[in-house]
Amino acid sequence: MGIRQHSFSRAGQYIQQVSGYKAFIPKPLPPVPPVVVNSTLQQLLSEADRALGRLDGSIQTLPNPDMFVFMYVRKEAVLSSQIEGTQSSLQDVLAAEAKIITPDQPKDVDEVVNYVRAMNYGLDHLSSLPLSIRLIRGIHAELLRGVRGSHLTPGELRTSQNWIGPSGCTLREASFVPPPPHEVSRLLSDFEKYLYADTDIPLLIKIGLAHAQFESIHPFLDGNGRIGRLLITFLLCEKKILQKPVLYLSYYFKRYRQEYYEKLQSVRDTGNWEEWLVFFLRGITEVSHQSTETARLILSLREDHRKLITEQCGRAAGNGHRVLEYLYEHPIVSVQDVRQLIKTTYPSANDLVSRMVQAGILSEFTGQSRNRRFIYQSYFDLFRDN
Repeated sequence: MGIRQHSFSRAGQYIQQVSGYKAFIPKPLPPVPPVVVNSTLQQLLSEADRALGRLDGSIQTLPNPDMFVFMYVRKEAVLSSQIEGTQSSLQDVLAAEAKIITPDQPKDVDEVVNYVRAMNYGLDHLSSLPLSIRLIRGIHAELLRGVRGSHLTPGELRTSQNWIGPSGCTLREASFVPPPPHEVSRLLSDFEKYLYADTDIPLLIKIGLAHAQFESIHPFLDGNGRIGRLLITFLLCEKKILQKPVLYLSYYFKRYRQEYYEKLQSVRDTGNWEEWLVFFLRGITEVSHQSTETARLILSLREDHRKLITEQCGRAAGNGHRVLEYLYEHPIVSVQDVRQLIKTTYPSANDLVSRMVQAGILSEFTGQSRNRRFIYQSYFDLFRDN
């Protein structure tokens, strides 16, 4: 697809550069004329608000909401990275974090582990820093540290032109050319002002506009998509719509990847913010419903497995319950991990793990007689396929 020849839309304009290509320069948010919240958008907004409210409430019912957050953050890291072309799975990431190195481990697993670290860095700092360009740059530095793309100035705004298009395409063949580098700092300053301006725009619409604008500015040489998707969740948490970071749209964006890119491009080409927002709000509702159901299933699974441990682990049931809670944040364990957790002898820890295997709670997955590792498979399966 070549560079678009028309130059102006409600969202911005394509401006001819000295080198001969056209780059898109977005207008400041909010759009002028304002977003038309027609009956369709109003209904979707109401549905998304209700779905988020139910999700937030369902997370509060979990005995330890952070056990849900732990896996959900990793699932999001996998899916958002897959949109950018990585091959690593959720189990690859959990294995890498558990220091299990296998010959067939995907080379890009470190990129996903970095994404988890970048996400946690952002969440940790949100309690003391506003979601600012400074914080976004810090998150970006964590995302690219020591992995593919680390030569592309982690944490630094780009000083050269980037573009989007098929692999190997030239600047003139690109499907989208973001603003030239000398415009980036000004555009991000406008973007930050928009985030903190008092407006009567509904918050979910404001966040949807912000995501699309960030993707159009494309301020870094690499990692823009992943950072832009993180911003959605960070804004939901910062604005107290969610108490915990449990809504990630990468599943939806990956499932409808072509439509995702087309809606963003339509904003730039025609200024059709409303169609993008319809797509965005539908995603919030769909993913909120999925996450609420996952929280319900976790609660049910935990009750079933607590009962099993009480029935089958005898005097070791108390330690079994401690191990079960540990598994929600460490779904892959060794006997040594269990021994350290419950502060007992190796034979006692090994016996408890064996009982949990017999109960169908844990399963050994390395096939080795030494350095065995066990996975909490039924919990892992709740996150694997959606």
